[in-house]
Amino acid sequence: MRYKGKRDFRDRDRVSADEEYEVRYFAKQYRITPDQVRELIGEHGNDRKTLEREARKLRG
Repeated sequence: MRYKGKRDFRDRDRVSADEEYEVRYFAKQYRITPDQVRELIGEHGNDRKTLEREARKLRG
């Protein structure tokens, strides 16, 4: 039996557009808006490394 409090980090390399807290956290981290995060996910998918690269481009 798995301990329910144990976290599973298999999806840490993805950003979920469906999870508002993930969108807000990512937006704050890269100083962009949550809407910009959702647009990036729509354009580039939810791979965290790709999104980080594209978010840096938005910031200039």
